Amino acid sequence: MNKVYLFDWGDTLMVDSPEQSGKMCDWETVQTVNGATQALRTLSTNHKVYVATNAADSSEVDIKSVFERVGLAQYISGYFCQSTLGIGKGTLAFFHKIIDQLGVAPHSIIMVGDNYDNDIAPAVRAGIQGIWFNPKHTRVQVAKEVRQIHQLSELCG
Repeated sequence: MNKVYLFDWGDTLMVDSPEQSGKMCDWETVQTVNGATQALRTLSTNHKVYVATNAADSSEVDIKSVFERVGLAQYISGYFCQSTLGIGKGTLAFFHKIIDQLGVAPHSIIMVGDNYDNDIAPAVRAGIQGIWFNPKHTRVQVAKEVRQIHQLSELCG
C-alpha cells in the first residue's frame, strides 16, 4: 500500500538560517537540507509527499515558491500550513485537519520532522506514523513506535 509522507519544512527539508529573517521566500539565499532532493525524488515515485509546516507568516504560495527555487516543488503534492488550515502545527487539531483533507486512514500517513515535540509527538497521538529526523543526535524520550533517523537518505533504503 502506498503511503502519504508529510514533511516539516524548516531544518527538515530546507535549512532554516538564523542569519536571515522574515519569510523564507524573501531570503536572498535558500538551500535544501543534505539529502532532501534524493529523498523526495525517491519517495515521490511511489508515495504522495506533502509539506506540513508551522510557518505562521508564510502562505501556501510563499512556501511553494521556495520549493520551486530549489527544485523540490516537482516532488510535492501539496502544502499544509497555518494559513491554509487555520491552526498551527504542534496540536492534534492540525493533524486531524490534514487527515480529513487527505481522506486517508491516519496509519497510512508518515510524518517526518526534526522537532520531536511539534512534528512527531502530536502526529503520533493523531494515529500517524512518526519518523524523527534527528541529525544532531539529540537525546529525547521518544515513543517506542517512532523511528529515528539521522540522515534523510535513511528514508530511501
